[in-house]
Amino acid sequence: MIALVGNQNSGKTTLFNLLTGTQQKVGNWPGVTLERKVGKIKSTDHEIVDLPGVYSLSAYSSEETISRDYLLNDRPNLIINVLDVTQLERSLYLTMQLIDLKIPMIITLNMKDLADKKGIVIDLDKLNEILKYPVLEISALKKTGVDELVNLIENAKKITPVEIKYFSEDIEDALSKISKKVNHKSKRFIASKLLEDDLLIKEYETDEIKSIREDFVNTHNYQMDEQIAHERYNFIEKIKKEAVTYNENFYKESITRKIDKIVLNRFLAIPIFILIMTAIYYLSAGVVGGYTVGLIEGIFESISSSAETWLESVGASPWSISLVVNGVIGGVGAVLGFVPQLLILFLLISLLEASGYMSRIAFTLDQVFRKVSLSGKSIIPFILGIGCSVPAIMATKTIDDEQEKEMTIYLAPFIPCNAKLPIIALFAGYFFPNNRGLITVSFYFMSIVVIGLLAFILKKLAFKKTSTGYISELPTYKLPSARYVTRDVLGKIWSFIKRAGTIVLLSSIIIWFLASFTWSFSYTTDPSRSILRTFGDILAPIFYPIIGNLNWGASVSAIQGLVAKENVVSTMGIIANLTAEAVEALGSDPTPEALRALFGSEANTLFSTFTGLSAFSFMTFNLFSAPCFGAIGAMRDAFGSTKKMWLAVILQTGFAWLLAAAIYGIGSLIGVLIA
Repeated sequence: MIALVGNQNSGKTTLFNLLTGTQQKVGNWPGVTLERKVGKIKSTDHEIVDLPGVYSLSAYSSEETISRDYLLNDRPNLIINVLDVTQLERSLYLTMQLIDLKIPMIITLNMKDLADKKGIVIDLDKLNEILKYPVLEISALKKTGVDELVNLIENAKKITPVEIKYFSEDIEDALSKISKKVNHKSKRFIASKLLEDDLLIKEYETDEIKSIREDFVNTHNYQMDEQIAHERYNFIEKIKKEAVTYNENFYKESITRKIDKIVLNRFLAIPIFILIMTAIYYLSAGVVGGYTVGLIEGIFESISSSAETWLESVGASPWSISLVVNGVIGGVGAVLGFVPQLLILFLLISLLEASGYMSRIAFTLDQVFRKVSLSGKSIIPFILGIGCSVPAIMATKTIDDEQEKEMTIYLAPFIPCNAKLPIIALFAGYFFPNNRGLITVSFYFMSIVVIGLLAFILKKLAFKKTSTGYISELPTYKLPSARYVTRDVLGKIWSFIKRAGTIVLLSSIIIWFLASFTWSFSYTTDPSRSILRTFGDILAPIFYPIIGNLNWGASVSAIQGLVAKENVVSTMGIIANLTAEAVEALGSDPTPEALRALFGSEANTLFSTFTGLSAFSFMTFNLFSAPCFGAIGAMRDAFGSTKKMWLAVILQTGFAWLLAAAIYGIGSLIGVLIA
């Protein structure tokens, strides 16, 4: 087995995809939710595993623990070490630790094209001489140097593990003494970690080794982990002086630096971020949403009409026609009508991520988050939450500090995910047709305020420790890869469609059944006499402070949102279509054009009881209440505790109810005072 090892953002995964093509399997590492990729290098029999991106083997995070345990315990036949040649100092730190493992290795200097543009010149012969392993330049993105790499892999048997002594004489002497007491092929690496008193290497420690370390530390008065890191960086600095030179391009101000002068400006950074996010939501929910919802609805109306005509022609019963037309097509169609909006949203967010801008946002907001015991590490899950709460919660496993990790798990679901956008689009399009984009983006920024407020409260009540620091690179701005963006966007859209075809479909059928049958199991087209009405009447008082009336249909829809947030829209769609005949008999037609576009041309009583204020407060509850079952399960795994999971669900739902009730109550009071 070959192990692919490198820093995050070094181009490691791009190289893996290039080497393996479609010959790869994706799963999870044992015991964790981090992705594991294994593949076979094209035209060879060599298997290669893509280890998580790490900056060191110090096991400060889940990724580092996985990488270190794999390299120590599984001991691959070969390591391909991918270095970002534009960030050589940081990349070489990991390389020095890999050398200490004494595993055959090929060192690849990736991003040669960017190095040339930046004016960075590497003396490969000198670097090879110092590091004593094969060194070659490649560009995974431009697909250059890959054939030479494959040739080296084919001849890897000729590569012999080496040892480089670069520490001061006293540390080398201590390492030598400890190494003699360690029974492992990577004894030098383990000796260095034992000298640092690394708790995760304690299994290799004996009383003799402990005595050697304590005597050494007492004699030299070193903070060993800092001293070892310091001496490694001194050696790396020596390598750079001997093997790296710079031409005139290096001293020119880069485009990245020019852009950062604006987007990282202390006064402009946050306003620019607000403008960018406003534009994204305006385009996805406003411009695109206003055009596409009616278009998609027209398609589903045609499908429904054709299905109904065909079923009638074959003599299907009224309830089976209703099941197919209203339960299946109507329920799922109400959700899929928002796919074009999500497509634009995911596309724009993916472009920001791939360009390097999102790293700037994490850097910009880090200082703000530290004031409430969070850091820039927590911002990444919040950004992922725009797509889905499940990966956002899973991403908290990379946060080292346990307190910060738990706070982030509590707060990540408050970011409006893709499943919540249909709720916003539905109500904003109906009650605020001229300001749907503004209403949509207001919820995004409300979520930031809510996260800040709750983080402050949690800090005062439960999490009182100071935040850990946040260290991250700011990658060079680059044009996003069309292949990467396409794969990312289509993957998210397909995930959304699969949910509509599975959990939303199942929920829609259940809601249709409850809304179509009475307690005596007789079929009815009037949900006010159905089983569902009973449950709705029980729940309606809970939502009275939010809506201002006993709207049983809205209450049922909100509870369905705990299964999947898309169910709020599909449930209301099913009830809307089923109540058409009852409303028609009353001779009323309260449905405006926007609602017709979403649920058909029939009248609808569900929305006639809402006002703009109650609609806004109802949206607020659905957006900030506990997430879907999938995300709740992810919280259970991330916490490692069912008790903490239920505490989070209660906290999120309770806060959402209080916030929505406060909005409706204060809004109603202001309305009375103005009147």
